[in-house]
Amino acid sequence: MEDEVWMTVKEAALHAGVSVQTVYSWIRRGRLEVTGLDHRGQKVFRLLDVARAEKATRAKAKRFLVWGA
Repeated sequence: MEDEVWMTVKEAALHAGVSVQTVYSWIRRGRLEVTGLDHRGQKVFRLLDVARAEKATRAKAKRFLVWGA
């Protein structure tokens, strides 16, 4: 879609409030799909996909904290 927002790894990390290493971890674990490459050859992602990966990470962390309490 033309109105979608695209982000690089660094932008995704800033938006989600996580480190760049966490974004790469999401990619390795299959939680975030690389949608394409920008004009500089950097990986890009859809904002919606970044939000979903962040939500899944936060939900998992919350379950762990509650269980570990």
